[in-house]
Amino acid sequence: MNPKRFEVLSKSEVRSIHQGSMNVLMKKGVKVEADDLRDIFRKRGAIVDDSEQVVRIPEEIVMWAVEQAPNRFMLYGHDPKFKVKIDSKASLFCGLGTPTNMLDSKGNFTPATLEDVRKHIILIDDLDNLTNDQMDIWPSDIQMTTIHVEAVRIWAREARKPFGTGTLGYLATKDTVDMTAMALGGIGELMKRPRLVGICSIVSPLKIDTAQGHGMKVFVEHNQPVIMAPEAMAGTTAPVTLAGLLVQQNAEVLAHITLAQIINPGAPVFWGSCSTVADMRTGNVALGSFETGLISAASAQLARFYRIPSRGVAGTTDSKLLDIQCGFERMMNMYLPYAAGINYITCLGTLERTMSGAHELMVLDNELAGMLKRVARGIEVNDSTLAVDIISNLGWSENYMDQMHTAEHFRSELFLSKLIDHDVRDAWASAGSKTMIDRCAEQVEKIIANHQSNKLSPDLEPRMQKFIDEVAARSIEEFYKYEGLSEMPATLPI
Repeated sequence: MNPKRFEVLSKSEVRSIHQGSMNVLMKKGVKVEADDLRDIFRKRGAIVDDSEQVVRIPEEIVMWAVEQAPNRFMLYGHDPKFKVKIDSKASLFCGLGTPTNMLDSKGNFTPATLEDVRKHIILIDDLDNLTNDQMDIWPSDIQMTTIHVEAVRIWAREARKPFGTGTLGYLATKDTVDMTAMALGGIGELMKRPRLVGICSIVSPLKIDTAQGHGMKVFVEHNQPVIMAPEAMAGTTAPVTLAGLLVQQNAEVLAHITLAQIINPGAPVFWGSCSTVADMRTGNVALGSFETGLISAASAQLARFYRIPSRGVAGTTDSKLLDIQCGFERMMNMYLPYAAGINYITCLGTLERTMSGAHELMVLDNELAGMLKRVARGIEVNDSTLAVDIISNLGWSENYMDQMHTAEHFRSELFLSKLIDHDVRDAWASAGSKTMIDRCAEQVEKIIANHQSNKLSPDLEPRMQKFIDEVAARSIEEFYKYEGLSEMPATLPI
C-alpha cells in the first residue's frame, strides 16, 4: 500500500513562490485602512505608511509569525466528546458557502429560510464523513442582523459537532463568541476547548479588510481557529498565471497570519485558499473550473512548507442545476484537494459558485467523501489479502461469495455505497426508477425525521432569547460604527 500525494509544484518552485511573496510584502505591502490594525503591525516592527494606509512586512517578521503558528491543534464539538485533530495528516470535510437560495430535488428554487439552516446543521451532524458546518445557509425570513446569533441557537439545540462562521466585524463576531460561550457554560470552556472556526475573507489584491480583520482579532483573542481565506481570481483580482496568483495569494495569507500571531502568539490558524480563475470571456468567477482544484493542490504544498494546517474548497460547481456539470465539476474539485493533502476541505452541499445550496447535495457529497477516503487507503497487500491459499483451494465449480475470507474482508475492502444503484434495470424500475437525487432526498428526510435534539439546561433557552432580542434591537449603524464604515463590506465568508 503506497498512496502518494498529488503535487503540482517541485520543492524549488515552492521556494520561488515563497520568495516572490516575501518580495511583494516588503516592496508593495498590504493595504490596511484600519488605524488600530496598522498600529498592531507597527508595534512588531513592520514598516507602516499611514498616509498611504500601507504596511510593508519584512521577511523576518513573517517567518517569526509562521514559527508561532501551531502545526496542529484540536477542534471540539458542542459535545466535547466529539473532537478532531487538525494537522498535516488529516483531511476533514466540512460545509461552507453563502447560499441565499435553495434548490430541491424537484427543481424548486426558493429563498433560504431559518428552517433550511436547521436542516443543514442536522444533516452535517448526522453524516459520518463531515466534521462541521460553517454558517453555510443565509436565511431570508429573519432579520438580517440576527442571522449569526439565530444560527448559534440552532447549533446549540441540534448539533454535537463544531460550528463555523465568518469573521463578520467586531460586534457580530463578539456576539457569536458570547452566545457560543453561553451555550457551553462560559467563556473559559470555549477558550479551553475551541468549538468555532472563523473564515477571514481576504480582499484581493493585497488588502486587509477592516471588518474581517476586526472579526479575526476577536476570534484569535479567544483562541478560536481562523482560516485565512483569499478568493483571488486569476485574470481579474490576481495575475492570470497561476504561479502569479499563488505568489499574491501567499502574500495575502501570510500577512493575515502575521497579524493574528502578533495579536496572540500561538493562535491556531489555517493557511487557506478559495482562489480560482475568471472566465475571461465574461469576467465572471469560474469557481467550478478545474483550475480551482489545481490552486488548492498547490496551496496544500505551500501550507506544508510553512508547517501550518491548510484549507481548500471542494465540490465547487458553477452549475445552476443538479445535473452532469454539477456532478463532474464537484467530483474533480473534491478529488484534487483531497489527493493533494488539504487538511480542511469546505464548500460541500453547494452549487452555483456556492451561492445556492441543496440538502440533497450534502448527502451526496458525504458519499463522495467516503469514496475518496477509501481511495486514499490504497490497496493493502499482506498474506491474508493476497488470498493465495483461498484461490488455490477453491473448487472449480465454486465462487467466493460463501467463503469465510469474503465475509472477513468485504466490509473493510469494498466501499458499500448507501446511494449508488447497482441493480439490473428491471429491479431498478420495480423499485420506482429512482434517480440518484431521489435517493439523496429520501436520505435527507430520513435523517431529519430520526434526529434527536440536544437536552439543554432549562434556563438556557430564555437567556439565548434575551440575547437575540438585544441583538435584534440594535440599529444597523451600531454594527458599522465599530468598523468606521458607512456601508456594509462587500465580502462574505466563502
